Amino acid sequence: MTCFQPRNLTMMTDLYQLTMMYGYFKHGMTQNEAVFDLFFRERENSAYAMMAGTESVVEYINNLHFTEDDIAYLRSLNLFDEAFLSMLLELRFTGEIYAMKEGTVVFPYEPLLRVKAPIMQAQLVETALLNLVNHQTLIATKASRVAYAAQGDEVMEFGLRRAQGPDAGIYGARAAVIGGCSGTSNVFTGQMYNVALKGTHAHSWVMSFPSELDAFRAYAETFPAACTLLVDTYDTLRSGVPNAITVFNELKAKGYKPVGIRLDSGDLAYLSKRARAMLDEAGHSDVKILASGDLDETVIRDLKAQGAKIDIWAVGTKLITSLDCPALGGVYKMAAEIVDGKLIPKIKLSENVVKMTNPGYKKVLRLYTKCGMALADLIALEGEEIDATKPLRIYHPEQSYKTKVLRDFTVREMLVPIFIDGKQVYELPSIEEIRAYAQKELATFWEEYRRLLNPHVYKVDMSDGLYDLKQKLIRENKKQNDDEIKA
Repeated sequence: MTCFQPRNLTMMTDLYQLTMMYGYFKHGMTQNEAVFDLFFRERENSAYAMMAGTESVVEYINNLHFTEDDIAYLRSLNLFDEAFLSMLLELRFTGEIYAMKEGTVVFPYEPLLRVKAPIMQAQLVETALLNLVNHQTLIATKASRVAYAAQGDEVMEFGLRRAQGPDAGIYGARAAVIGGCSGTSNVFTGQMYNVALKGTHAHSWVMSFPSELDAFRAYAETFPAACTLLVDTYDTLRSGVPNAITVFNELKAKGYKPVGIRLDSGDLAYLSKRARAMLDEAGHSDVKILASGDLDETVIRDLKAQGAKIDIWAVGTKLITSLDCPALGGVYKMAAEIVDGKLIPKIKLSENVVKMTNPGYKKVLRLYTKCGMALADLIALEGEEIDATKPLRIYHPEQSYKTKVLRDFTVREMLVPIFIDGKQVYELPSIEEIRAYAQKELATFWEEYRRLLNPHVYKVDMSDGLYDLKQKLIRENKKQNDDEIKA
């Protein structure tokens, strides 16, 4: 948990949430409840995503309330009557939220969060939930891909100065640690979440001294037990590395252990191999080589393939902005309405198949081999049970002729309760616990699903009950539309 008082983000919403709430209020629908699913659709560059943002959701819901100043501003819009504004002033979240744990590997169309609440509350929280989960899940996923490319090497998040604003930098750094980074350069995130901090110095440090050697000596004198030197300000191999070796020799003579050098430009494969040879020859085989400079998973993969001698990867802009895929595209859709205690499944139809929704009050089941490897996910209705002692046939969601029979498997329910009756029931884990959980999660998926290019598509199916319900609602809506046209 953070060491800071959470902000009140109640007003971080879209106007149409408030106008819909007002409409529900005016039409006597305040006692109605609704079920909404938050999920994302297909991604072009990854077979999976990594859930993040649950902690921010908890903080948001716990602090959900309108202040007198908020109400005064809403009154100034001349859109709402005083009865509605008085109701808003007393509003608190009283519903339930189930969610994937942070660090969970997730897939398209699966509910990452399931909200069941009075319809006005469920509507109000849409924008904030999407904002919090979309961004952090996006960055955690990108970090997971970067860490995969690094093949076990340490990865640091170095992107604060290029992030799209303070929140993107702070919470993006936290998400990057969930995805696999070992730490960040972001001091605020380090303070808030107890995340490991790492940094060296900039080229300006070197340029501030009469010579590169003077700059290195000054830095070593200041940080003798944590000395990593940036060696590419003038000439990496002719001055940077030799001067670093000189300073490292002096540190060793004083009983200190040099930490590393940083390469920030040039041909990182060539420079790292030459620098490694020079360091080894000088007796500094334990000195690490850290690389930075517009890195991402594809660059790291190629540098690894070329035999680059890089121990630590500092990844900035392309990670914190998820440059190749700048939005997750998560959506929040009504799946059911509860009127007078009766659950009424709802479906959104579209000529674009990917924009159709799955109706009902649902859960997500993950099926594993007996040795713990993920086989497939099943989106099922809440009341459905899967008998793991019997073979189970699953189908492709659209191309139903594609089937697979699963045998000898175990079942895990993926959504866990976060809020029940408006009360938090989930204990927030530490960032270290989330990161460890994420790595354990990833280890349950075969390499084919995790590779960077053309990954194998993980199987996500609908249960028989959900499939039948969806087809029933499609038929009923089509008939109703046809009847209205005839009339």
